[in-house]
Amino acid sequence: QVQLVESGGGLVQPGGSLRLSCAASGIIFNIYNVDWYRQAPGKQRELVAGISRAGNTIYADSAKGRFTISRDSAKNTVYLQMDSLKPEDTAIYYCNTRGTPHWGQGTQVTVCS
Repeated sequence: QVQLVESGGGLVQPGGSLRLSCAASGIIFNIYNVDWYRQAPGKQRELVAGISRAGNTIYADSAKGRFTISRDSAKNTVYLQMDSLKPEDTAIYYCNTRGTPHWGQGTQVTVCS
């Protein structure tokens, strides 16, 4: 059974940092492109960052220069390092194996002073 589990969210002040983790079980993460999405209250889910099987990365304009996506094959985990956080980054963050119905339960990120 495929399971994706996000963790690492929390409450942080503007300008702070968080590192989100997406740990996979039941699949070998390496063979998938993996994306991070977020959904803020009252808004549609949006793509934040993605990493391909080859390690190529993509970022939403809002994430460029502040967020970094990476993967650790040995741990079967994908990370999202988020720096210089802003209040508008507040959302539930989800990971997804691209093109599949596999989603985690999400982790809440709240940025406020």
